Amino acid sequence: MAGATTAQRGNPGSARKGKGSGSPKPPKPPKPPKPSRSSGPSGGSGPRGPGLQRLVRRLRNRGPVLLCLLAAVFLVGGGSWVLYGSSWLRVEKVTAGGTQVLTPEQVLAAAAVPVGAPLVTVDTDEIAARVRSRLPRVDSVDVVRAWPHGIGLKVTERKPVLLIKKDAKFVEVDASGVRFDTVPKAPAGVPVLELSAGQSPSGRRFDEERLLHEAVGVARDLPEAVAKETVQVKVGSYDSVVLELSRGRAVVWGSGEQGEAKGRALTALLKAAPKADHFDVSVPTAPAVSGS
Repeated sequence: MAGATTAQRGNPGSARKGKGSGSPKPPKPPKPPKPSRSSGPSGGSGPRGPGLQRLVRRLRNRGPVLLCLLAAVFLVGGGSWVLYGSSWLRVEKVTAGGTQVLTPEQVLAAAAVPVGAPLVTVDTDEIAARVRSRLPRVDSVDVVRAWPHGIGLKVTERKPVLLIKKDAKFVEVDASGVRFDTVPKAPAGVPVLELSAGQSPSGRRFDEERLLHEAVGVARDLPEAVAKETVQVKVGSYDSVVLELSRGRAVVWGSGEQGEAKGRALTALLKAAPKADHFDVSVPTAPAVSGS
């Protein structure tokens, strides 16, 4: 009889396993848990963990920086209090200078500087604008802080180069053509304007305002020595300006063009012919004199 087949015989190893299938193997013991990153050397999570140690080291290294920041905060706060809150840096004295016709008291009254206010809060531009608007004679004004308690004002007044007679008074006109004041008496050395353009054909093309600016330009271009002797500026038209000097002398100026050259030519004529009474510098390259 034939022996058992391979399938019947089976695997010897599997037979052995089959014999022990009734008694299961004991379970393997569990692996111990991995230590937490936040635990200390002993596996705990106490205050001596590496995270806290790193924080302590950072604070220790940045200690000087923090101290500097705190000091800066205290300095800024203290400085602000000194500038704005204390009584140390407040306006106590206001001075004015540079006046000639005006008085310092007039400038101070127009400035209206807030005495007692913190010096740092004073608006110097606003003060300057207030002075110029209230005192038209003032051409410019510098307002400066004089630490620790002062404000200083230095004004520059307008100077008249021409006068316009108005009733029994005189309107002062500066070199820019600005009418800035009316005075009861004509200042010495300032010529008076006489307009007679209404009688000329050019009166339709050049109104009084335009002719006024032409006359101002002529007066501005006069040499100082000549200006002191000029009594009147007569404007008949745009190109017909005549100067009346002291001692009855007359100068044909022409238009307002080439004013500086005409001023030099007139100065030379006055020196060359001191007894002449009529001068013509309308063409400065060919001046003429008569009546000597």
